[in-house]
Amino acid sequence: MRFGAHVSAAGGLWKAGPAGKELGCEIIQIFSRSPQMFQAKPITGEDAAKFQSSMKENNIEDVYIHAPYIINLASAKNTTRFGSVKILREELERGTQIGAKAIMFHPGSAKDVGREAGIDMVVKGLDRIMDGYEGSCQLLIEISAGAGEVMGDQFEEIAEFIDKAERGKEIGVCFDTQHAFASGYDLRTKEDVDATFKAFDKTIGLKKLVASHCNDSKVEFDAHKDRHQHLGHGFIGVDAFKYIVEHPKLQHIDLILETPFNGEEEKGSREEDIALLKKYRG
Repeated sequence: MRFGAHVSAAGGLWKAGPAGKELGCEIIQIFSRSPQMFQAKPITGEDAAKFQSSMKENNIEDVYIHAPYIINLASAKNTTRFGSVKILREELERGTQIGAKAIMFHPGSAKDVGREAGIDMVVKGLDRIMDGYEGSCQLLIEISAGAGEVMGDQFEEIAEFIDKAERGKEIGVCFDTQHAFASGYDLRTKEDVDATFKAFDKTIGLKKLVASHCNDSKVEFDAHKDRHQHLGHGFIGVDAFKYIVEHPKLQHIDLILETPFNGEEEKGSREEDIALLKKYRG
């Protein structure tokens, strides 16, 4: 099990390496483009080489890419839906170019089409994204916080996406402690953690779990809102992260902080969050 955080790559992808080292990261997560834009500046061979050198120099073992927030594979608008397919395929190729382990994305919202049609749209989108793809970067579906008609907030729905996709065997999952907690999967006690991941294993399979975003929650259990907090300063509580780090069946996954940037909250810091995880690992 390795620990890291989402760090800024503003001004050049290579800047993410030093930012990760400063926090004590072993792995990092970045945006390879603006999270609110369809267009992206191409990554040159020089960019990729400089990034990989920076990773090595700063002892960062792996990088994950978070796809832009504007992705919606279940949109009623063709431009949004097909644009999302295009972005995700590009991100896979960009990830392969810089040596990223995986990209994670949120499937989107079915508010304009209904959940049944939305599931079909997501599956078709996955098929288009993966059609002809031969890169090394893996596609991960991230569990959502479940607001409104957001897709992918339940294990059963994520399993359906994967099972129905033509190349579903190659698609993995990114858990998120805050999103899962907000979607009705409790993590506050050891028994809760055991029950939640047992349900995940039964429904999706722990072999599909590649990484997890590691965040406490500003909102209460089953609140269906996406609100991250520093570890031990939210409604999930610090014990949950101890149980996750120590869980014998989760040792293969990477934990990635998406807690607030320093200065955004009165209590807690990302350095403290990383140090806490390392303490639990021993």
